[in-house]
Amino acid sequence: MFTLGTALSDQIDANWQIYIMIIVYFIILLVIGFYGYKQATGNLSEFMLGGRNVGPYITALSAGASDMSGWMIIGLPGSVYSTGLSAVWITIGLTLGAYINYFVVAPRLRVYTEVAGDAITLPDFFKNRLDDRQNIIKIISGLIIVIFFTLYTHSGFVSGGKLFENAFGLNYHFGLILVAIIVIFYTFFGGYLAVSITDFFQGVIMLIAMAMVPIVAMMKLNGWDTFQDVAEMKPTNLDLFRGTIVLGIISLFSWGLGYFGQPHIIVRFMSIKSHKLLPKTRRLGISWMAIGLLVTIGVGLTGIAFISDNHIQLKDPETLFIVMSQILFHPLVGGFLIATILAAIMSIISSQLLVKSSSLTEDFYKLIRGTKKASTHQKEFVMVGRLSVLIVAIALAWHPNDTILNLVGNAWASFGAAFSPLVLFSLYWKNLTRTSWRNQWNSCWCLSRYYLDSLD
Repeated sequence: MFTLGTALSDQIDANWQIYIMIIVYFIILLVIGFYGYKQATGNLSEFMLGGRNVGPYITALSAGASDMSGWMIIGLPGSVYSTGLSAVWITIGLTLGAYINYFVVAPRLRVYTEVAGDAITLPDFFKNRLDDRQNIIKIISGLIIVIFFTLYTHSGFVSGGKLFENAFGLNYHFGLILVAIIVIFYTFFGGYLAVSITDFFQGVIMLIAMAMVPIVAMMKLNGWDTFQDVAEMKPTNLDLFRGTIVLGIISLFSWGLGYFGQPHIIVRFMSIKSHKLLPKTRRLGISWMAIGLLVTIGVGLTGIAFISDNHIQLKDPETLFIVMSQILFHPLVGGFLIATILAAIMSIISSQLLVKSSSLTEDFYKLIRGTKKASTHQKEFVMVGRLSVLIVAIALAWHPNDTILNLVGNAWASFGAAFSPLVLFSLYWKNLTRTSWRNQWNSCWCLSRYYLDSLD
């Protein structure tokens, strides 16, 4: 019988190839960060949005990678393994939400943010759109981004800590700090361009890895009959409606509505070269997402049969992908798959750190120091802002007290409720004013309570 703390760690320690793959992966990230650093001009818009000159392919995969993150590789397979096929309602809602987002938000946001004073953050866009000279909207929106992205980043660090703890038998906090150091290095020096290129690279290897695991697992088991075996083990494993009610399905399905207000995703739309490139971006991005979620569900379902067939003691369902990748493959390939998990984790952390840093710089620093002083101290504040946010996130993740899926869910719901209505009204309602905004904001609080209550 396998145990996560002994057999797997001994197996990995005995095969140095896995460490070689991790080192190679880290080197690639650092090289990308250096490239982004060399391309940067020192302009804040260049650092935070790539000068609005990013192509469709990088935009598509960077949006997908920063969206799915460790949740897709760690959280979702664990949820499917634990609850069965009923967990897919959330993936259907997310895919539809992302697809609609490309139509409803992306084109107008790309055009309007540039027209509205060349806004590089959502709070700055809201301020310019509503002519908020007192900066009330800007400050409130900026605070929401800083507070809830700290919670969101928490989930990424927890993923990194769990990875090193369960795959290598190392201390959780050591893994957390190592992930933090690498991410902040290439994010800080390379800025938006480095983050986007890195996400593109990570998106490619994430899709390859997620497809490899269920395919090889099925070959080791009974091929397509594996799913029949899963159903025979427990009929509810392949039941879409197991343990659910109509309201529960609607709640999971409605996760897709949150896309309209996720700053780290819609900032990708703001950075693309032209809104005319968005159809191509949409086709690639949604294809990547749909295939990725499908094979991720495959990991969870085949994992049910694989864990049972090999008599593995799986204490934490969210380590399913780690366990399967290390048992099914040669250590060299296993190292590649571990690097894939790191890719998923780091892609979202880097995106969130950059958005938080841009919010601290654009939405608070300029208000405190004044426009003239801000022009001479922007780099200094970006450094202080990013480091301070990182320290807060590490402190929150130091003692993980929830599942990755729930951590992501709470942050996702908060952003969706706070920003989605305001983004849509700002883009489509000509009569939106500061007065009507206050009424709309009160409605957001009611909506946020519904989102958060549905997660309990």
